[in-house]
Amino acid sequence: MTSQTIERPEGRVAYSVDGRADAPLVVLVPGMGDLRGTWRDLAAALTAAGYRVAATDLRGHGDSDTTFSEHGDVATAGDVLALVEHLGGPAVLVGNSMGAGAAAWAAAERPDLVAGLVLTGPFLRDPTLSRAGRAIIRASYTALFARPWGARVWARYYGGALSKGRHATWHDEHVAAIRAAMSNPAHLRQFRLLCRQLTHAPVEARVGEVQAPALAFVGRLDPDFSDPVAEGVWIGEAIGAQVVMVDDVAHYPQHQAPDVVAPATLAFLEGLPRGESGAWVAGARA
Repeated sequence: MTSQTIERPEGRVAYSVDGRADAPLVVLVPGMGDLRGTWRDLAAALTAAGYRVAATDLRGHGDSDTTFSEHGDVATAGDVLALVEHLGGPAVLVGNSMGAGAAAWAAAERPDLVAGLVLTGPFLRDPTLSRAGRAIIRASYTALFARPWGARVWARYYGGALSKGRHATWHDEHVAAIRAAMSNPAHLRQFRLLCRQLTHAPVEARVGEVQAPALAFVGRLDPDFSDPVAEGVWIGEAIGAQVVMVDDVAHYPQHQAPDVVAPATLAFLEGLPRGESGAWVAGARA
């Protein structure tokens, strides 16, 4: 797949697309500090099943421009909706971590463009912290992800605690690609800016507006949730999602357990409403 870009007000967002132009569209959105290669296994399964699959990089990540001043769930949701309109929606949105939050916000904002949601390691609300606690964590990002150690620190955390449990055969290759990308000073600056700006409060405020059918995967070892099972229950109740708890997996079910995520996702897509032409019917739970 060749990297392409879509123009946004502050720069270009990169994406790649594969599959027949007339096939139902699925858009894959990575999380903070990740690359669109995180979807390698799921993208292959979706394309083989006959879907048109587009995978994005976040603002300031991967092949996207490093000129953005605004980052986070809402900004990412705007980019995703622009891509869906550009490629011809509606689409099923598949998001990981903050990419899941962006997908949910997009479904609330434009139900006419979103036929379904598949969420992995989903952040649909902020962790419970005091205002002071949040301020301390955000301030710490400036030191943790500064040069020259920032790329190394993030790659170690991504490849360690956030990926605890099972690993893809290409895990080390992917972590090395993340470290290489973050070694670019402009990418690292954009990452720090995202870390300081990121809040999922706008997503939580709109979860009640999400009408698209949803499937969520939560790793039982995910360190981003104090109680992954309880978070899975809340996600299921908040957006009416079918929730799959994934054993021996942390924050990245899409590449830690593709043998779980891919078949469940394909079964979910098969059950979504479609029109006579085979195109998705957006915004309606079955």
